[in-house]
Amino acid sequence: MAKVTHHVVPSDKGGWDVKRGGAQRASIHTETKAEAIKVGRVISQRAGSEFVIHGANGKIQRSDSHGNDPCPPKDKK
Repeated sequence: MAKVTHHVVPSDKGGWDVKRGGAQRASIHTETKAEAIKVGRVISQRAGSEFVIHGANGKIQRSDSHGNDPCPPKDKK
């Protein structure tokens, strides 16, 4: 089964998009990156997906797992 991802990426039209991995169209378009992260995180949590945040240059800045974490923490606290 392929891992589902959601990405915050810069839009060609200005602003920021939240896209599901492999999708052509954006799920959400926002004017600011902060707003895209806030909305994208909620979408990712509901879908139980990996959440990936890209910078203006397209490089990955951060990622969070909201589903089955491939590298769970060792302590169970």
